[in-house]
Amino acid sequence: MITLRGYQIDLVNEGYSKLLKLNMVYINLEPRVGKTLTALSLADKFINKKGVLFVTKKKAIKSIEKDFELLNPSYKLTVINYESLHKVTGEFDAFIIDEAHSIGTYPKPSKRYKDLKAIMKNNPYSKIIGISATPSPESYSQLFHQFRLSDIYSPFKKYANFYKWSKDFVNVTQRNLGYAKVNDYSDANKDQIMEVIGDYFVSYTQSEAGFNQQVNEHILEVEMNPKVYELVKRLKRDLVVEGKDEVILADTSVKLQNKIHQLCSGTVKFESGNSKIIDHSKAKFIKENFKGKKIAIFYIFKEEFNLLKGVFQNFTDSPEEFNQSDNKVFLGQIRSSREGVNLSSADALIYYNIEFSALSYIQGKDRMTSKERTKDNDVYFIFAKGGIEKHIYKRVSNKLDFTNNYFRKIL
Repeated sequence: MITLRGYQIDLVNEGYSKLLKLNMVYINLEPRVGKTLTALSLADKFINKKGVLFVTKKKAIKSIEKDFELLNPSYKLTVINYESLHKVTGEFDAFIIDEAHSIGTYPKPSKRYKDLKAIMKNNPYSKIIGISATPSPESYSQLFHQFRLSDIYSPFKKYANFYKWSKDFVNVTQRNLGYAKVNDYSDANKDQIMEVIGDYFVSYTQSEAGFNQQVNEHILEVEMNPKVYELVKRLKRDLVVEGKDEVILADTSVKLQNKIHQLCSGTVKFESGNSKIIDHSKAKFIKENFKGKKIAIFYIFKEEFNLLKGVFQNFTDSPEEFNQSDNKVFLGQIRSSREGVNLSSADALIYYNIEFSALSYIQGKDRMTSKERTKDNDVYFIFAKGGIEKHIYKRVSNKLDFTNNYFRKIL
C-alpha cells in the first residue's frame, strides 16, 4: 500500500477542483516528484464505472501497473503504450496521457495524436489528465495538439487545426533549408497562450517537494581508434567510403551528420542497412574507470547496444531488475528510457552517446533523482576527443536541439 506525501495530496485536491470546473487538467511536475501517483490518485476522486485508460511508453508500463497495484484505487485501469492505441476499444471515464508532450508535434498532427483523437471521439465526455515535466520543451506551439484532443472541453476547440490556431498565437517566419524555404511556426506567443490555458496546469518543483540532490554533470573525453578519425576525415572530404562489401554513404548533410555521430561512438550503419562495430574504446574506458560502481548507461543506436552488451555481459535493460540487483549494469536506449524510468539505485548515469534532442538531455539526466536518494546525481558524458559530441552538448544543454543547420556551421 502506498501513502501519498503531503504535497501530493494537495496536488490531487488542486487537480480535482480544476477537473470539476474544466474537465481537463495538466499535471506539470518536475521529474521524480510523483506525477504518476498524483494522476492515478486524482482519477480515483471520481466514480469510475467504465475505468481509466492510461497511455504511456512501453518501458514505463510495468512501473505504472506496480504503482496502481500498491495504490489500490477503486477503478479498473487499462495501461497501454502509444504504439498500441489502434487496438483500444470500449469506453472510459477518464484518460491519463503520460508524457503528453509527445503528441505536441506541429504543424501537422502526429499519428499518436490522431490515434488518441479517434478513441476520444467515442468518449466525448471523458475527463482528460495530461502528464509531463516538460509540456513545451522546444516551443509553445507544442501545446496546441495537447490541448485540442477533446472536441468538447478543449480551450482551443474553435480552431479546426494548427494552421488556423497559428494565425492568432504564432509569429510565423520562414526558414531556409538550402533547397527551399518553409514556414517556421516555433515563435509562439507564450503570454497569449498561457492566458488561455494557464488555469489547466497543476505544477510543482523538486525543490518545493524537498528534493536535496543536485545533478553534477561531468564530461570525459576518450581517444578513439585512429581508424575512426580516418573514416570521419574521408567522409567529410569525399562523402563516401567504399569497402570490399559495404559502403558508407554521406551524400547529404543529414547523412553526413548521422554517420559522424555514429562513428564517434564506435559504430556505423552502412548503405545496405547492415551495421558494424568499429571501435570499443568508449565502452572499455567506462568499464575501466567505473569499476566497483553501480552504473546505468544510455546509448542511441542498436549497434551501440550490441557493442555495450558485449563488454558488459552482466547487463539488464529492465529498470526494475537493475534497482533490485547489486551487480547489474543497466543499458537503456535514451529515447525509450528518458521518461518514466527510475534508476535511483545507480551510483552514476553515463551517456555513452548524446542525442540531438534537448528533451532527451533535460529528462534523461534526472533518471536517478528520487525523494529517498541521499546523495547527489553524478551524470557522465563520454565524448570522443575531437568528436561531434561536444557540439551537440553545447546546444542541448542550452535547451536547443542540435539541428542540421547548426551541424553545417561547425563543419
